[in-house]
Amino acid sequence: MVKCTFERCLHWFLALGFSCWLLTGCSVNSVDGKTLRVATEPAFPPFELQGKSGELEGFSIDLMKAVATAANFQIDFQSLPFDGIIPALQAKTIDAAISSITITPERAKTVAFSRPYFKAGLAIAIRAGDSNITSFQNLQNKKIAVQIGTTGAEKAKSVIGAQVSSFDSAPLALQELINGNVDAVINDAPVTLYAINTNNLQGIKVIEQLLTEEFYGIATAQNSPYLSLINQGLTKILENGTYQQIYQKWFKSTPPILPEISLFANQNTDRLNSLSLILQSLPTLLIGVLVTLQLALISIIFGLIFGSLIGIFRISAIKPVHWLARAYVDFFRGTPLLVQIFMIYFGLPAFFQELGFTFSLNRLLAGVIALSLNSSAYIAEIVRAGIQSIEIGQAEAASSLGLNSLQTMRYVIFPQAFRRMIPPLGNEFISLLKDTSLVAVIGFEELFRKGQLIVAGNYRAFEIYAAVALIYLCLTLISSQAISQLEKWMNPVNLKSKN
Repeated sequence: MVKCTFERCLHWFLALGFSCWLLTGCSVNSVDGKTLRVATEPAFPPFELQGKSGELEGFSIDLMKAVATAANFQIDFQSLPFDGIIPALQAKTIDAAISSITITPERAKTVAFSRPYFKAGLAIAIRAGDSNITSFQNLQNKKIAVQIGTTGAEKAKSVIGAQVSSFDSAPLALQELINGNVDAVINDAPVTLYAINTNNLQGIKVIEQLLTEEFYGIATAQNSPYLSLINQGLTKILENGTYQQIYQKWFKSTPPILPEISLFANQNTDRLNSLSLILQSLPTLLIGVLVTLQLALISIIFGLIFGSLIGIFRISAIKPVHWLARAYVDFFRGTPLLVQIFMIYFGLPAFFQELGFTFSLNRLLAGVIALSLNSSAYIAEIVRAGIQSIEIGQAEAASSLGLNSLQTMRYVIFPQAFRRMIPPLGNEFISLLKDTSLVAVIGFEELFRKGQLIVAGNYRAFEIYAAVALIYLCLTLISSQAISQLEKWMNPVNLKSKN
């Protein structure tokens, strides 16, 4: 009986040990065949772009697919804006990123890079007829466009007296140059040359002198279990000739020799605590607040003027006027504000230049026009509803007193309607205050853009964006209180008590 029990326990012990061995073996190869979420921004040809049928293609995409095949894992590509890639790696919502990310000491403190997969460098792009800029030194006191969060943006900061405009992608920065709003663009040389050579960009040229020598790497989170797997795949395709084939396909030349180890590994990661970081960033953010308020106040004033006129036209008995006002409201309420901003700032100059006219808009004017036109469509409906809410007997009484239509609207209808409009107009102003953040896409440095620029330098997305959100909350709360006070002040009961 004792022997039987002992043998049974021995069998159970051996079975348990064998199971643990199997589980250990599986865990060692757990990344084998796994699907990695790989981020990229498909707006950087010839490295990352969208093909005609919508699929991702480019040198980096082909390279990542080859690495995945060599290291036996699958890829789930996810499109992200460039300045959001490193925060996403920190949050571990993605496993890796390949988006022509230059390996720098600052970035190496935040994420872990693979061995370099491409040798590049920064170059200066200027308009074809410009003979004044021949070197980096000639950029002093010039207007420069860059892509936010790139080494080109960092390089532009060192130019004395330069006005630097940051955009969300390289094509937007280059379009700014074509439209004549800036004197130069500092960007990765292969990208600009590819755009020129494929006739996608006309009227610009690249200064031959490279400003830097840089290397791109595949980025992962710190201490990522996938980094060694990616390096293994990269080494394999470099040794078996696959890398040379991909390089020849996209650049029609022989690839340079690349370093065999990761650059700037094991960087010091000392970080400021969250409160110190926010306090350090607060002066810059407050400058952005002033710009946001300036933009919102100017836009709401013009929006009120245009919106009131359009709202009155909406109730006009003249059919063409009525239908034109309705078409205006339907267009600006039915299309995204972001698209309207792009159309006004980038689209209109390009359209007029194709017609042979020299035309450009500065960012403040473009932002004010877009926000004013958009808000006036909503204000028009508020005005229309407010006017139509006044009883018809008010107009009839005014007419019996001998007032004409204009006098009736001015002295009787509109003052009463305006009191009813205050709450929805207050909501529209608060919405407009928040919508000013969209003007960041054209490089306008309001509150949100200031936050983006800070994050592009320190990669502390949560703390900075939390501070930006709190500032917006304070602005909206103060605005709400001011509107509530105006509503109480305009209340007829309060007006009677004062009299």
